[in-house]
Amino acid sequence: MKKTLTPILLLLLNGCANGYTFNSNLNAEAIDEYFKVSDVIVYEDSLPNSNFEPKGLVEGESCQIGVNDAPATIVEARTLARRSAADKGANGLIIKTCFVSKEQTQDCVTSALCIGQAINLASSDIH
Repeated sequence: MKKTLTPILLLLLNGCANGYTFNSNLNAEAIDEYFKVSDVIVYEDSLPNSNFEPKGLVEGESCQIGVNDAPATIVEARTLARRSAADKGANGLIIKTCFVSKEQTQDCVTSALCIGQAINLASSDIH
């Protein structure tokens, strides 16, 4: 009985071990693109404690397109500015100004805008 049970168990275990593959609809490049914003440190009301290389001015604009849409927020505008900084290869963003405009324009019911300077800090200075 033991002589026949052992090969059967080995065949079952072997069948279970080789038949699984992992498929996902997640794209590794899309994940990197989505999370690159988190690599940008925001300095608001302060400057970095170390030297940095300026990469240029960036902005982010949040727009409430329809009357029933969510209103524009500074949080979204700041996130979009961080994305612009990441697109420039920066790892830091010094926020210069952010404001919400309640004036309706041709495209937006309300809008929020953040302007900042994209910077590059040495990797040893990031904390």
